[in-house]
Amino acid sequence: MAIARLVRQAKRPHGLWVKMAAVTVMGLCFIFVWGVFSSSSSSVTSQRESFEDIAEPVSSSSHKPQKLRDESKKGGESEKKSKSNGNGSSHSSATRPHSEQHKGKDSKKEKKHVQHKEDKEKENHQGSEEPQPQHGQEEKEKEKENENVKEEVEGEEEKVDHESDVNVDADGGSDLTESVDKDDSEVVEDAEELRKKSKVKVKGPLFDPNASYSWKLCSSRSKHNYIPCIDIEVGGGKVTSYRHTERSCPRTPLMCLVPLPHEGYGSPLPWPESKLKILYKNVAHPKLAAYIKRHNWLMESEEYLTFPQNQSEFKGGIHHYLESIEEMVPDIEWGKNIRVVLDIGCTDSSFAAALLDKDVLTISLGLKNDLVDLAQVALERGFPAVISPFNRRRLPFPSQVFDAIHCAGCSIPWHSNGGKLLLEMNRILRPGGYFIMSTKHDSIEEEEAMTTLTASICWNVLAHKSDDVGEVGVKIYQKPEGNDIYELRRKKIPPLCKENENPDAVWYVPMKTCLHPIPSGIEQHGAEWPEEWPKRLETYPDWVNNKEKVVADTNHWNAVVNKSYISGLGINWTSIRNVMDMKSIYGGLAVALSQQKVWVMNVVPVHAPDTLPIIFERGLVGMYHDWCEPFGTYPRTYDLLHADHLFSRLKNRCKQPVSIVVEMDRITRPGGWTIIRDKVEILNPLEEILKSMQWEIRMTFAQEKEGILCAQKTLWRP
Repeated sequence: MAIARLVRQAKRPHGLWVKMAAVTVMGLCFIFVWGVFSSSSSSVTSQRESFEDIAEPVSSSSHKPQKLRDESKKGGESEKKSKSNGNGSSHSSATRPHSEQHKGKDSKKEKKHVQHKEDKEKENHQGSEEPQPQHGQEEKEKEKENENVKEEVEGEEEKVDHESDVNVDADGGSDLTESVDKDDSEVVEDAEELRKKSKVKVKGPLFDPNASYSWKLCSSRSKHNYIPCIDIEVGGGKVTSYRHTERSCPRTPLMCLVPLPHEGYGSPLPWPESKLKILYKNVAHPKLAAYIKRHNWLMESEEYLTFPQNQSEFKGGIHHYLESIEEMVPDIEWGKNIRVVLDIGCTDSSFAAALLDKDVLTISLGLKNDLVDLAQVALERGFPAVISPFNRRRLPFPSQVFDAIHCAGCSIPWHSNGGKLLLEMNRILRPGGYFIMSTKHDSIEEEEAMTTLTASICWNVLAHKSDDVGEVGVKIYQKPEGNDIYELRRKKIPPLCKENENPDAVWYVPMKTCLHPIPSGIEQHGAEWPEEWPKRLETYPDWVNNKEKVVADTNHWNAVVNKSYISGLGINWTSIRNVMDMKSIYGGLAVALSQQKVWVMNVVPVHAPDTLPIIFERGLVGMYHDWCEPFGTYPRTYDLLHADHLFSRLKNRCKQPVSIVVEMDRITRPGGWTIIRDKVEILNPLEEILKSMQWEIRMTFAQEKEGILCAQKTLWRP
């Protein structure tokens, strides 16, 4: 017993020691764990404090995004300084040429070249996707009565057609193009490569307020008639099998200025004098000279190109031609029942001229074929025209909007490729609308194929007449007004399009070999024929569910035009004929200018809410466009460009926003004007860009954060 007691006593100190050791170890562990969690908590706090500087988490290239953020902060600070100089006029300090801004980064790019290679595939995939537009705080309208409505319209979520990107690659357009000027393209490629590496959306200003710009002339083969996305030039040689058949833009944005004609450029004749004659040197081209020799509806007279009244390619005169159409189909009442017409081919602008006298607005579609200059002639005369390939992709118009479509001397193979081209006409033609086709030389095989095709899509032949005077065979078809007739077809070829097929999706969307169902409900546009002109301008059908916004938009622009544009900007409106609204919503500007002797091309950006059907319903014309690309028109074709908050809606969308200003310079006539309304932070550097192109700044005005800039283009070329 004693021995056992001694053993237990001996073990007690030892057991106490073990317990003390265990307590010590646990305490140390607690201290260690507490230290770890304490440091983690502090790091979380620091991350939250810097969230405003981080646009997107990055893995391997964390240093470069931080550099971009620092640069954007500097740009914002300098922009604030320039804004504080006062009165809405910007005088940003230019430190170095634009092309030199990227040279200092070359060495840093080389150091990170290995790191970039590891993530190259992933980064390229992300970089190929077009950045989504950001939505900032809505701009305040000066007109208080329209403020809420304007903010609702501008604040709607912008839509981007992702299908267009896929179709560009599928058609191979991006692989067949290159930039016109390699020096400028390298600058843009460096900026794009930097953007891909950073994996973040730059939060800096749209235009670099510290940049300065030096310009040079474009070196394209088309020279003074260069249309970037139509005139395709690859590797120093022509691609004859692809040229002029599909729209395909250069890889990098255009950063050069299109030269003036070799013979010089003269101020266009004012309207309506330009209707009868234009300056020949403004549109001169060898192919046009050859065309004049074969046709009598246009003649060269000294320095002018003249258009004798009632002369056209139709024997008997254009008025006889139009009257014969009304005799064949009395329901065609030009200027009442028929208001908006599409003329395919733009062969004879006397057609648009004669219809204009009848209050019919005709937009001519130049196909950029061998008759390359006739669309330019129409625009120089003061008639609406647009250049667009017509082969595999949809035209940039919504569905069910044209009252009539006309094709004179039509040699288009409508029946080829499953009838895709005629099905595209069926898409954009209003239900109950008319397709008028005149042919001079009838081919039995082609006529039979056309008869079979039109019967398969249920077009009704209203009249077929061979005019003894005009020696022209004219056929007038009518599109059905309902879907019931489609079900009566024995062969369902072409089939009806699927329900999820959007007939208004057009940007780089291929044509379909299917029939879109005809709208039947009052909530769909095209279900009912519009009011007669001019009632339709102020009449809104049942499918327009935001009539209050349309009315408010009209009232707003009426007030702006009457109080400011007509008399307050110093613009001589007698010299204005061709007008473009670069970001139209409901066509309010066009309505406000309807009392002036002008026509307005209403452009609805592809990323904006689709309001173009409403514009057509009002008896106006327009088209879809992505302003990150050049517009489909010849240089020097518009007298006035209007951009209402266009640039602020394109932030983080275009690779090189400056290219939009370059495009504005390309399509504006010397002596032409631009009116830009936007945020002051955009107008300040934009003013410097226009000054670098030698535009004359006629007026700037700013109130709080909003402003207006009015500038006039000069004859200056680098």
